[in-house]
Amino acid sequence: MIVRGRVQGVGFRAATAHEARNLAVRGWVRNRMEGDVEVLCIGDPAAVDALVAWLGEGPRGARVTGLDVDDAPTAVGLENLDGFVIR
Repeated sequence: MIVRGRVQGVGFRAATAHEARNLAVRGWVRNRMEGDVEVLCIGDPAAVDALVAWLGEGPRGARVTGLDVDDAPTAVGLENLDGFVIR
């Protein structure tokens, strides 16, 4: 997923990691040079859907103006990842 808007400098990555861990979703979140935030995750479909919904709003202080979701058939590189990390 790519989250656009005012999403850097507002604690977006830490809040995303917290939300993902609460939902038992595995993966990672990182800032992109373009000013967006990128998220790659895997987990129970309902939990992933809940994280996607949360990403559409983000934490207090963020202003999400766009969310691109790419449902990859496999989350390459996540199969052995334990937990959710900030990159």
